[in-house]
Amino acid sequence: MDPIMALAGLGVGIIVGLTGMGGGALMTPILVLLFGVHPVAAISSDLAASAIMKPFGGYVHARQGTVNWKLVLWLCAGSVPSAFLGVLLLRLFGSDESVQHAVKIALGAALLLAAGGMLLKAWTSRRNGDGPPAAITVRPLPTVLIGVMGGVVVGLTSVGSGSLIIVALLALYPKLRANDLVGTDLIQAVPLVTAAALGHAFFGDLHLDIAGAVVLGSIPGVLIGSRISSRAPGGLVRAALVIVLLASALKLFDLSTLVVGVVAGVATLVAVGIGVAGRFRRRPADEAREPEEVAAQA
Repeated sequence: MDPIMALAGLGVGIIVGLTGMGGGALMTPILVLLFGVHPVAAISSDLAASAIMKPFGGYVHARQGTVNWKLVLWLCAGSVPSAFLGVLLLRLFGSDESVQHAVKIALGAALLLAAGGMLLKAWTSRRNGDGPPAAITVRPLPTVLIGVMGGVVVGLTSVGSGSLIIVALLALYPKLRANDLVGTDLIQAVPLVTAAALGHAFFGDLHLDIAGAVVLGSIPGVLIGSRISSRAPGGLVRAALVIVLLASALKLFDLSTLVVGVVAGVATLVAVGIGVAGRFRRRPADEAREPEEVAAQA
């Protein structure tokens, strides 16, 4: 078992637990580009690892109450059967790189749009405050269609159980809190990636040694990330989502790991700078309120 591969699984697991996404968009390219794994084997092994890893992160969110179970039900109604369809389509097309490349480019563009949407939501939240969780009215038909779309793409590429579905949920339910978005996505992804992994295992694509190495690192990683995201302020989770969306999109556009790392690093520094500046802006306001509160108590 490759310890370096397990270490990569640890890093990806933390990202998945923190944001609910990034597993397929990051782990599959890592297996292919850094470890020389065949794309189909990388897809099936990543799906099998995700099927074992994500329940741990989902359990943490379920205990914290950051899961919308109605959304999970309707998403799974569409995603589980369509995941098998995605695997069948992959077998039909074989390893046609042009098909998978087109899917990845389209998904990358969607992730960039989602990053922009998250930035807009962060800006409005800074003005209006996060507030208590808003009531969400579940819309069954479009939610099932999101599941169908996500299931097909996951079966084809292993990408989308987090990234694509989070994008669609964000568009359909803009009032869904960042913490609830991550928790709901982690739970719905469990039966989705399990169905896709079983489909690949049926055709003999699964490599247990690769999946085992990834699982070894990803389970503690997803527990760490989920514990942070289930308790963290919404602003922190949104910032992490934006950074991972951006990095995943650039990786799907086949940019080099160095470029992705530099852009993600710059985005992290900007997010930290904005957070620090926000704290300094709030501090004078808090100090100004303290004398008023003392006078009111007197």
